[in-house]
Amino acid sequence: QVQLVESGGGLVQPGGSLRLSCAASGIVLRVDDMAWYRQAPGKQRELVATMNIVGSTVYADSVKGRSTISRDFAKNAVDLQIDSLKPEDTAVYYCNAVAIRTTGWKLLDSIWGQGTQVTVSS
Repeated sequence: QVQLVESGGGLVQPGGSLRLSCAASGIVLRVDDMAWYRQAPGKQRELVATMNIVGSTVYADSVKGRSTISRDFAKNAVDLQIDSLKPEDTAVYYCNAVAIRTTGWKLLDSIWGQGTQVTVSS
Protein backbone atom coordinates (compact mmCIF):
# COMPACT_ATOMS: atom_id res chain seq x y z
CA GLN A 1 0.00 0.00 0.00
CA VAL A 2 1.37 3.41 -0.97
CA GLN A 3 1.00 6.27 1.46
CA LEU A 4 2.27 9.82 1.71
CA VAL A 5 3.80 10.82 5.02
CA GLU A 6 4.15 14.54 5.78
CA SER A 7 6.16 16.37 8.39
CA GLY A 8 7.32 19.86 9.24
CA GLY A 9 4.21 21.77 10.23
CA GLY A 10 3.90 23.87 13.34
CA LEU A 11 3.60 27.37 14.76
CA VAL A 12 5.71 30.04 13.09
CA GLN A 13 5.93 33.78 13.65
CA PRO A 14 5.09 36.16 10.80
CA GLY A 15 8.14 36.69 8.63
CA GLY A 16 9.56 33.31 9.52
CA SER A 17 10.23 30.29 7.35
CA LEU A 18 8.99 26.75 7.25
CA ARG A 19 9.96 23.61 5.39
CA LEU A 20 7.43 20.87 4.81
CA SER A 21 8.48 17.38 3.77
CA CYS A 22 6.55 14.52 2.24
CA ALA A 23 7.68 11.07 1.24
CA ALA A 24 5.91 8.14 -0.34
CA SER A 25 6.05 4.88 1.57
CA GLY A 26 5.51 1.46 0.06
CA ILE A 27 6.65 0.20 -3.31
CA VAL A 28 6.73 3.17 -5.68
CA LEU A 29 8.28 2.82 -9.11
CA ARG A 30 7.44 6.25 -10.49
CA VAL A 31 5.42 9.36 -9.61
CA ASP A 32 4.51 11.84 -12.30
CA ASP A 33 3.45 14.92 -10.34
CA MET A 34 3.94 15.82 -6.70
CA ALA A 35 2.33 18.86 -5.19
CA TRP A 36 1.40 20.75 -2.07
CA TYR A 37 -2.11 22.03 -1.44
CA ARG A 38 -3.52 23.88 1.52
CA GLN A 39 -6.92 24.43 3.05
CA ALA A 40 -7.70 27.26 5.43
CA PRO A 41 -10.76 27.14 7.71
CA GLY A 42 -13.90 27.84 5.73
CA LYS A 43 -12.08 27.87 2.40
CA GLN A 44 -11.60 25.43 -0.44
CA ARG A 45 -8.42 23.44 -0.83
CA GLU A 46 -6.03 25.27 -3.15
CA LEU A 47 -2.85 24.44 -4.98
CA VAL A 48 0.30 25.92 -3.46
CA ALA A 49 2.96 24.44 -5.73
CA THR A 50 3.54 21.47 -7.97
CA MET A 51 6.45 19.86 -9.80
CA ASN A 52 6.10 17.32 -12.60
CA ILE A 53 8.38 14.46 -13.56
CA VAL A 54 10.64 16.63 -15.70
CA GLY A 55 11.02 19.26 -13.02
CA SER A 56 8.63 21.91 -14.28
CA THR A 57 6.99 23.88 -11.50
CA VAL A 58 3.85 25.90 -10.96
CA TYR A 59 3.26 28.17 -7.97
CA ALA A 60 0.17 29.88 -6.67
CA ASP A 61 0.38 33.65 -7.02
CA SER A 62 0.02 33.98 -3.25
CA VAL A 63 3.37 32.21 -2.62
CA LYS A 64 5.27 33.00 -5.82
CA GLY A 65 8.67 34.47 -5.10
CA ARG A 66 8.80 33.30 -1.50
CA SER A 67 8.40 29.56 -1.82
CA THR A 68 10.34 26.72 -3.40
CA ILE A 69 9.19 23.22 -4.19
CA SER A 70 11.80 20.53 -4.61
CA ARG A 71 11.73 16.80 -5.29
CA ASP A 72 13.97 13.88 -4.60
CA PHE A 73 12.99 11.65 -7.50
CA ALA A 74 14.95 8.68 -6.20
CA LYS A 75 13.12 8.78 -2.86
CA ASN A 76 9.72 9.85 -4.26
CA ALA A 77 9.75 12.78 -1.88
CA VAL A 78 8.78 16.42 -2.16
CA ASP A 79 9.60 19.40 0.03
CA LEU A 80 8.08 22.86 0.23
CA GLN A 81 9.98 25.81 1.64
CA ILE A 82 7.98 28.96 2.37
CA ASP A 83 9.71 32.15 3.49
CA SER A 84 8.31 35.45 4.71
CA LEU A 85 5.31 33.67 6.16
CA LYS A 86 2.11 35.62 6.63
CA PRO A 87 -0.91 34.96 8.84
CA GLU A 88 -2.88 34.18 5.69
CA ASP A 89 -0.57 31.21 5.07
CA THR A 90 -2.22 29.54 8.05
CA ALA A 91 -3.82 26.32 6.82
CA VAL A 92 -3.61 22.57 6.78
CA TYR A 93 -1.07 21.64 4.12
CA TYR A 94 -1.55 18.46 2.12
CA CYS A 95 0.89 16.55 -0.02
CA ASN A 96 -0.47 15.06 -3.25
CA ALA A 97 0.98 12.58 -5.71
CA VAL A 98 -0.49 11.96 -9.16
CA ALA A 99 -0.05 8.99 -11.49
CA ILE A 100 1.84 6.67 -9.18
CA ARG A 101 3.24 3.45 -10.58
CA THR A 102 3.50 0.71 -7.99
CA THR A 103 4.06 -3.06 -7.97
CA GLY A 104 3.51 -4.66 -11.39
CA TRP A 105 3.37 -1.14 -12.92
CA LYS A 106 -0.10 -0.73 -11.43
CA LEU A 107 -1.35 2.84 -11.74
CA LEU A 108 -2.77 4.80 -8.83
CA ASP A 109 -4.43 7.97 -10.02
CA SER A 110 -3.92 10.20 -7.00
CA ILE A 111 -3.12 9.87 -3.33
CA TRP A 112 -3.12 12.42 -0.50
CA GLY A 113 -1.20 12.79 2.70
CA GLN A 114 -2.96 13.19 6.03
CA GLY A 115 -2.23 16.90 6.22
CA THR A 116 -0.02 18.97 8.51
CA GLN A 117 -1.10 22.13 10.31
CA VAL A 118 0.80 25.35 9.70
CA THR A 119 -0.10 28.30 11.92
CA VAL A 120 1.47 31.70 11.38
CA SER A 121 0.93 33.87 14.41
CA SER A 122 2.79 36.04 16.85
